[in-house]
Amino acid sequence: MAAVKTLNPKAEVACVQAALAVNICLARGLQDVLRTNLGPKGTMKMLVSGAGDIKLTKDGNVLLHEMQIQHPTASLIAKVATAEDDITGDGTTSNVLIIGELLKQADLYISFFFFFFLEIITEGFEAAKEKALQFLEQVKVSKEMDRETLIDVARTSLRTKVHAELADVLTEAVVDSILAIRKKDEPIDLFMVEIMEMKHKSETDTSLIRGLVLDHGARHPDMKKRVENAYILTCNVSLEYEKTEVNSGFFFFFNKSAEEREKLVKKKVCGDSDKGFVVINQKGIDPFSLDKFTFIEKYNNPRSVTLLVKGPNKHTLTQIKDVIRDGLRAVKNAIDDGCVVPGAGAAEPIVKGRTQLGVQAFADTLLIIPKVLAQNSGFDLQETLVKAEHSESGQLVGVDLNTEFWG
Repeated sequence: MAAVKTLNPKAEVACVQAALAVNICLARGLQDVLRTNLGPKGTMKMLVSGAGDIKLTKDGNVLLHEMQIQHPTASLIAKVATAEDDITGDGTTSNVLIIGELLKQADLYISFFFFFFLEIITEGFEAAKEKALQFLEQVKVSKEMDRETLIDVARTSLRTKVHAELADVLTEAVVDSILAIRKKDEPIDLFMVEIMEMKHKSETDTSLIRGLVLDHGARHPDMKKRVENAYILTCNVSLEYEKTEVNSGFFFFFNKSAEEREKLVKKKVCGDSDKGFVVINQKGIDPFSLDKFTFIEKYNNPRSVTLLVKGPNKHTLTQIKDVIRDGLRAVKNAIDDGCVVPGAGAAEPIVKGRTQLGVQAFADTLLIIPKVLAQNSGFDLQETLVKAEHSESGQLVGVDLNTEFWG
């Protein structure tokens, strides 16, 4: 300790027990912040930034990204949880709850005999982890990922973040968008699903457009509102009138009128057909566009689709976009893995010896998920009921938030 103080007089030095107590306290504090988010009946959080920007969400990933966490241990837990969300699209809140509960259960044992139980608990956690992975391999259900199965997967993820009516609307849109861009024997590219927001009507009017939606609007008041079987030109050059630094003039003579010149250009590009002509540009076009959207749809075998998110305000649009991203990743992972697993299960305590203490702590930790789900739903839950159901029936047991029964 003296050496550390010599190197850095401002450093804070603590003994092993005190440092562990601080880390456990921080993990449980982070757990308390996120535990009310879990489940379909979890509560929303309002985040207000230093600039006054407001964000409404109960997505654990969004909360952890927006929160300014300074302590190294709490920051590490947040990074672990958000890393899982980046891969799976869900599980951030559950991850934080399990980590906090693991440390809480371990604290109950090591508070009596610190150095003796510390090694035992660590070995027990490792043994329980291996047993839990084996258990998941046994209970996973391998099946063909048809539309109905994918809808169940997406609904499970989305209903934990938005209300049921909106979740049902988004579920079908998310699944159909993945199926539209899916190619046989090729990985699914989620970048082929564009998420476009429109501040219009209600959030339940969100829909899937089997094509493209462009937010540049109409380029001219006299522009046609509907063009069918059109030529489409995409370019990344500016079509604006630009003022040069040097004033110069250029004069030429052309024996045809402007209208004839336009007909000549169109004939060279489009031939003799009556098709329209659509220009899609990344840069500006004069005059300024109107506040309208351009839809390009109804073409064969679309490989890129658009989820048009609608809502009355910016906060709703941002929330729905975050939810859709999680749903897309959940459906993609289900297709890639080709299997699903039931939730609210725990490994059986079949490990023998001193290590069983760590396994028991691990098993008690896994009960935090159904306990918090029931608590957030307003149910009166007893932990002994879950244990009795597991030991007597030997079947997977989870809480049904609609009926309040276990099964």
